[in-house]
Amino acid sequence: MAVLVVAMIFIGAAMVASLADYRLLVSVHKPLGMAVLLLAVVRLVNRFLHRAPPHPRSMGTGERRAALASECLMYGLMVSQPLVGWAMVSASDTPFTVLGVRVPPIAPADPGIYSALHETHLVLGYALFILFTLHMLAVLVHVLVLRDGLLGRMALWRTSRQEPGAVRRGGP
Repeated sequence: MAVLVVAMIFIGAAMVASLADYRLLVSVHKPLGMAVLLLAVVRLVNRFLHRAPPHPRSMGTGERRAALASECLMYGLMVSQPLVGWAMVSASDTPFTVLGVRVPPIAPADPGIYSALHETHLVLGYALFILFTLHMLAVLVHVLVLRDGLLGRMALWRTSRQEPGAVRRGGP
C-alpha cells in the first residue's frame, strides 16, 4: 500500500506539472487509483475481521491515540480519494476503462460537479501526502531511533525478532 500511495502522489503531482505527459500519467493514475481503492477495502475488511497487533510497549497512551487516529484518517483517505477521483472522471463524461473493462460512472456528467470534485480530489491528495509523510516519519523514528519493533506490527510477516511490543536493547 505504501508503494502505491507514494506512486499515486508523485504521479498526481506530475499530472499537475506536466501537460506534455498528461495522457500517459492519467492512463497509469486511474488503474492505480482503483488498485488503491480495492486494496484499502480489503485491508479494512481484514482489520474488522482480525484484531490489530498490539502497539509496542514503548508507546504511551497519547502516542497510541495519535497512531490510531493517523491509521483511521489514512484508511479514510485511501478509500475516499479514489472514490472522489472516480466520481470526478464520471462527471467529466470521459469513458473510464481499467484493463480493458469499462468502469461504470458513479456521478452524473456535469461540469459543475466535475469542478467541485476536482478541487476535492486535489485537497484530499495534499491531505494524504501530509498525513502519509508524518506517518512514515513516525515509523522511521520507531525503527531507527527507538528500535521498538513497530515495523513488525505493520508487516504482513511475523518473526520472533519482529514481535510488536518487544523492546530491543543494544546490538544490531
